[in-house]
Amino acid sequence: MFSWLGKQGGGRERGGGGSDVVQTVTGGLRDLYLRKLLPLEEHYRFHDFHSPALEEADFENKPMVLLVGQYSTGKTTFIRYLLEQDFPGMRIGPEPTTDSFIAVMYGESEGSVPGNALVVDPKKPFRKLSRFGNAFLNRFMCSQLPNQVLKSISIIDSPGILSGEKQRISRGYDFCQVLQWFAERVDRIILLFDAHKLDISDEFSEAIKSFRGQDDKIRVVLNKADQVDTQQLMRVYGALMWSLGKVINTPEVLRVYIGSFWAHPLRNTENRRLFEAEAQDLFRDIQSLPQKAAVRKLNDLIKRARLAKVHAYIISYLKKEMPSVFGKENKKKELISRLPEIYIQLQREYHISAGDFPEVKKMQEQLETCDFTKFHSLKPKLIETVDNMLANKIASLMSLITQEESNMPTEMVHGGAFDGTMAGPFGHGYGEGAKEGADEDEWVVAKDKPAYDEIFYTLSPINGKISGINAKKEMVTSKLPNSVLGKIWKLADCDGDGMLDDEEFALAKHLIKIKLDGYELPGTLPSHLVPPSHRKPLQTAE
Repeated sequence: MFSWLGKQGGGRERGGGGSDVVQTVTGGLRDLYLRKLLPLEEHYRFHDFHSPALEEADFENKPMVLLVGQYSTGKTTFIRYLLEQDFPGMRIGPEPTTDSFIAVMYGESEGSVPGNALVVDPKKPFRKLSRFGNAFLNRFMCSQLPNQVLKSISIIDSPGILSGEKQRISRGYDFCQVLQWFAERVDRIILLFDAHKLDISDEFSEAIKSFRGQDDKIRVVLNKADQVDTQQLMRVYGALMWSLGKVINTPEVLRVYIGSFWAHPLRNTENRRLFEAEAQDLFRDIQSLPQKAAVRKLNDLIKRARLAKVHAYIISYLKKEMPSVFGKENKKKELISRLPEIYIQLQREYHISAGDFPEVKKMQEQLETCDFTKFHSLKPKLIETVDNMLANKIASLMSLITQEESNMPTEMVHGGAFDGTMAGPFGHGYGEGAKEGADEDEWVVAKDKPAYDEIFYTLSPINGKISGINAKKEMVTSKLPNSVLGKIWKLADCDGDGMLDDEEFALAKHLIKIKLDGYELPGTLPSHLVPPSHRKPLQTAE
């Protein structure tokens, strides 16, 4: 599950001794699943109820990002924006254009692979999708192209979601089940909304509910936000949060990224700085996926193991309650109707959290077609094996992952739109806050120094310097907390004599202005902010 760090991201070549760690983690995780968890899953038919068995490709695939949203919210355009190039099968338009699931992945040459061929490829993590039938496979394809971004991640584009019962039926396959399958395997789920299209249709609501248990993977993008002004944007954001609150039943507030994710001029530029900051945050989140994927997949294995244990308790309980000869059908109906009570009983008996149990209604529907007499009784040894895995083996694997991260270079997503935000004058925050004046010959504070000098000379300087007490009287007028003012004093008192000359005082006022404008203070004073009269001594000290 972690081998993409070596095979795909180049970490194995660069990491030196880290390659052994990668192989150990990959082999260890696969071995844990095959020897400890898979026997429990097979014995209690876990794969028939919840999720198919994991395969080799599931352990070796690169991090994946799933895009979900209603039609014309900009999902395909968002991918085009990240890659900075078209990909096979791409169709963009105001009408519902993308009618297929498209896995956009790296390939040495550009081309596409249809769904039926894709699900028989053992190197791709999609083999288990064959259970959704031809209706789905005819609407599934892999788009391959040599793109730098795709060397680190894969992106799954989904069909635009429509409203109404008719569209859901006409798909010919269970759309929400397919989304759930992907949600269990991807590293990030991005829900896209259009600033002019905030209504959550019935099918979209069901789609979001299919992500139950994957809340930590979900991010929300409010796209096309440049098409409204600031006042309208505040109302749109509030309406979106209200709509999401009705669908996603969690006390935590989802992270919403606001912007316009396409390579066209902004229609409304008054929120440009906000859009740039939000895009940078989203890019950082996506760029960190290769580094975090190891822990994420380990976390998914833990969630799977906990669900498999609960499933075993449920199935074995139903088996135990079934009569040996007469009245089997009536008892089956009774047990299915009593499933909520059985959940509570098992929670108390085995000290299991209610959040580990599968959804009652869905479980009842699945049990309707099962023959309870063919279920197996509880085998404590299988449960103990999984408990031992969770208590001991996972901890040692976690320490290996920590070792891997310390030994190997940080894996980041590069290429496409990600490179345009990293360096140069158009990088996020360039020339702003403490970075202002970094590429100028003149001291950036000089332009405001005459105004600062007027204040300086009212503070009774002695021998060209003011005391800390007098400086404090002026600095506290900013209403910044003492912890911040203390840091500003430390940065401004360049010679550390406990007093400020006119240049040091001007620097202190400049740093206060930076903080009041909403920027962070630097940890150490950048060279371009050092007052001219203090630069030579600092260079000598170095």
